[in-house]
Amino acid sequence: MVAFSSLGLSFLRYSGLGLAVTLCAAPVAQAAPLASLSGATSWLNTQPLSAETLKGKVVLVDFWTYSCINCLRELPYVEAWADKYKPYGLVVIGVHAPEFAFEKNVDNIKKAVARFHITFPVAVDNDRTIWNGFGNEYWPAAYFVGGDGKVQAHHFGEGDYNNSERMLQAMLRENGAKDVPSDLVHPKGSAEQVEADQSDIGSPETYIGYERASNFISTGGAIQDSPNDYVIERSPALNQWGLTGNWTVGPESARLNKAGGAIVFRFHARDLHLVLGPMKSNTPVKFRITIDGKAPGAMHGSDCDENGLGTVTSQRLYQLVRQPENTVSEHEFKIEFLSPGVEAFSFTFG
Repeated sequence: MVAFSSLGLSFLRYSGLGLAVTLCAAPVAQAAPLASLSGATSWLNTQPLSAETLKGKVVLVDFWTYSCINCLRELPYVEAWADKYKPYGLVVIGVHAPEFAFEKNVDNIKKAVARFHITFPVAVDNDRTIWNGFGNEYWPAAYFVGGDGKVQAHHFGEGDYNNSERMLQAMLRENGAKDVPSDLVHPKGSAEQVEADQSDIGSPETYIGYERASNFISTGGAIQDSPNDYVIERSPALNQWGLTGNWTVGPESARLNKAGGAIVFRFHARDLHLVLGPMKSNTPVKFRITIDGKAPGAMHGSDCDENGLGTVTSQRLYQLVRQPENTVSEHEFKIEFLSPGVEAFSFTFG
């Protein structure tokens, strides 16, 4: 655990990797990093912003990417701060820095901005120029920039929202704003944006592409970049997973070549999410999920019904399981695709 003080407030630095917030040391951002805003490949919700136009402003720079569950759960707070403190001189900039190649598609980013009701300026950082200018390494990551254009504090990962908001209030007052509110926001997220049950997550973020995959149990292992028939010959233990059917496993994802393929994962968490996309943009892929071999019923997520049926229509995160409160336990999840042409990237939990 590493803490530092800024403007008299104790402030914690978090790593946003995986499903849970952890406390860790982090690199110090470069001086006057707002100059890197010129590296944005495009801007949404605004004309291009620059260090010069932001001179004298308190700026919150929030790095996110739209398939990251940690980022999605943080967004209601960032939007609430942008709206609440705009009259007092705060400028919020969401820097969209992609993790997967499909997140560079500006149309995909625009759909996410609309879907999550984001109104603050978004810098599209497809080349990671802004990311590198800040010396950033995490999603999400919030940088608190003073009127001199320099970072005064930063926070990595979701959570600890009260301290972040108090930091903004203190910085705005120090910058000369009058009558800055002292109360705190309490936004209510829905679907995948509901805050995680951190006390009962027993499964980590798990990648499907071979570059970062782990705990894969299909017989013979992953065959890189070639079609292969996969089978699972034993029940998975907790956090083990595998493919069945004919798939091509690439560095970032696995692509289904024939109908009937499935993914199995034994997990422990309230929520299970899977990043999916159709290989052809105009060809949706229907799926069915089961939990311990049965339809999910009341445990279905927002992207399928109680019978476990849903459709992959775009490249994004899909919430497939939400266990009712106080009933979280270990289960075997299975998703079967009723037609070919789906691409699967990663599991996340909440």
